[in-house]
Amino acid sequence: MLFGKYINKYYKKYFIFFLIGLLALVLVDYFQLEIPRICGLIIDGVKDGSLFTDENINKMVRYMLYLGLIAFIMFAGRFAWRWAVFGVAVRIESDIREDMFKHSLGLSNQYYKQHKVGQLMALYTNDLQTIRQSFGGGTIYAVDALFLGGIAFYKMVKLNYILALISLIPLTVIMVASLLIGKVMERKHLRRQEAYDDLSDFAQENFSGISVIKAFVKEVFEIRQFKKLNQNNYNANVDFIRFSLILDILLSFFLSFIVALLFGGGAYFVIKQTTFFDEVFTSGRLFEFVGYFMSLIWPFMAVSMLIQLHAQGMASYKRVEEFLDTNIDIVDVDVKDISSIKGKIEFNHLNFKYPDADENILSDISFTIDEGQMVGIIGKTGCGKTTIVDLLLRIYNIDENMLFIDDIDIMHLPFKKIRDSIGYVPQDNFLFSDTIANNIGFFSEDDISEEEIEKAAKLASVHDNIVEFENKYTTVLGERGVTLSGGQKQRVSIARALIKDPAILIFDDSVSAVDTDTESKILSNLREIRRGKTTIMIAHRISTVETLDKIILMDNGKVVDFGTHNELLSRSNLYKEMVHLQELEKEIGGED
Repeated sequence: MLFGKYINKYYKKYFIFFLIGLLALVLVDYFQLEIPRICGLIIDGVKDGSLFTDENINKMVRYMLYLGLIAFIMFAGRFAWRWAVFGVAVRIESDIREDMFKHSLGLSNQYYKQHKVGQLMALYTNDLQTIRQSFGGGTIYAVDALFLGGIAFYKMVKLNYILALISLIPLTVIMVASLLIGKVMERKHLRRQEAYDDLSDFAQENFSGISVIKAFVKEVFEIRQFKKLNQNNYNANVDFIRFSLILDILLSFFLSFIVALLFGGGAYFVIKQTTFFDEVFTSGRLFEFVGYFMSLIWPFMAVSMLIQLHAQGMASYKRVEEFLDTNIDIVDVDVKDISSIKGKIEFNHLNFKYPDADENILSDISFTIDEGQMVGIIGKTGCGKTTIVDLLLRIYNIDENMLFIDDIDIMHLPFKKIRDSIGYVPQDNFLFSDTIANNIGFFSEDDISEEEIEKAAKLASVHDNIVEFENKYTTVLGERGVTLSGGQKQRVSIARALIKDPAILIFDDSVSAVDTDTESKILSNLREIRRGKTTIMIAHRISTVETLDKIILMDNGKVVDFGTHNELLSRSNLYKEMVHLQELEKEIGGED
């Protein structure tokens, strides 16, 4: 069993299941301790022949029937506690996983830049599995250790307190040794989990980049790297199991020693017919005593297992707790309730640096995009174009009075309202392993008609490619959309944004993988369907932005000019240089 601020609530939520499980466990433990007592009476009755007299033969039958009833009760009780205890452990694991997933969706992009996917997946798999075992097996071990062990030892004292006290000495040694080893095991389990993190992350990254590995013929190198991490994971597991075995071996040795001691000492008391609490210590009572001791072995073993499980569970819980303690940076504070966003955007001397950076990535950014304008953002790689998009999507927090949407400070607009009002075509064109239709209609939880999906695909100039697939729009894409080419993925991403029909539509270099003819068709479609709605297109190609209403020219994190294509040509040397270079590329065949 574990306790912590993120799991204590489940004891209340699943109280009925815990109660049923605990009652069933106690019932089974109680009747289990009846077996040695009945068997001891039978042995004494057989030894002196009293059970075979005419007047006591019925007592023998009652003993046998009672043992049969005990067997049935133990069968039913064990089924009940397995259903209740193990069932609630699975429910708790599922609930914690759901809480973690909800929390993960609220974390900022910055968190995912600092933490690898493999490490996070280890939390969702290995660590939660360990926590589940702590709830399931840990509950059983705790109850048996307290109730079964306590009652069994009490009965042993009632039969022969000398033997009971003698057996308590080595059992206490076992308990102390288990506690000491348990502390070490908690640290070793944490190291084992960290080794699994590294292995999982490396494997996930290699599977995602398998085409790059093959293209650069790096299979042998990656195998060697994996072998090192796999060996480290192996060493961490062996180190942990070694300590676990030490505890088990120590326990087995002392238990064997105690059993031999009990039989020797017990035989002495039987021969001497020693009296304890006015009862002669007979051979039947020796059998009963040993039976109680054998019942006591499991509780002491349970203590050992409980220590191991608790050590592992606490190590895993601390990792999960650390994850759930991570602050969610993007939250609504003093927001203004608005019915809709229209699309006016204003940057007012905005400065921004990433949370882990020392210098600004954007400096003194000022420009205004009126509602319904189509505006391009162009500049060299790394000049801050994508960062502007991230700020519009409220991916990061910024200082107040630097960015306005519809003349309202973005920091006082509900971030969900902002994102609902923006259609975004990202640079990496991420697609889910789902059907093409579901990828295009991803924005809506309701069913979208086939006509709407096809219309969006046609506007994105990808419909003709989709119908060439055998299953057309029901074609299931591979991981990250690997089934499609780069240009097809871009256009499916564009269709996914278009079908949303947002107030603000943002393209982050989203036509770079298509030819100029297709690009021209997409731009023509956008002008037709986006009239009166704001559209922002980040691009490297001049052909993408030259016909737009305005162009923002950026360099080194600053806006160096803002105007139409002709205005920039007339006054900006940087823009003229970019146009000249791209015209040269066309002449030498550098662009399709």
